[in-house]
Amino acid sequence: MDFFTALHVSASGLAAERTRVNVATSNLANAESTRGPDGKPFRRQDPVFEAVRLEAVLAGGPAEGRPTPLQLATGSGHETMGVRVSSVIEDQTPGRKVYSPGHPDADTQGFVTLPNVNPIHEVVNLMSASRGYEANATALETLKSMAQRAIDIAR
Repeated sequence: MDFFTALHVSASGLAAERTRVNVATSNLANAESTRGPDGKPFRRQDPVFEAVRLEAVLAGGPAEGRPTPLQLATGSGHETMGVRVSSVIEDQTPGRKVYSPGHPDADTQGFVTLPNVNPIHEVVNLMSASRGYEANATALETLKSMAQRAIDIAR
């Protein structure tokens, strides 16, 4: 794997984890939102990651039947993959119901439907995304250090 390919792999991971952090913080911020723009309680959101061929992203894809530069260099059929957020979907699990007859969003029986957000789950997602972001940032720093050493050797 060359320097720029490794750089793009880590950068794609950073972007994906940043989206994951943003979605988790949005879920936490709306954990008690009983009425959104549509008049319904907030629904928890989840980012959907997908693997993408890095060669296709960087060079518009190899010509049909031709091996990628990485396949030529390694002599393997393995492709370098990055990650991207393909979509952000709403979790369809029902929200929890709490008895609160004085609440303006209570139904006829006095129950309020709260969002389907579990704060503990969201904090765990946030911590996991933070660790993934740190790992990719560390990989970028390592790449930068290696490039600097290569330049120093070339002098």
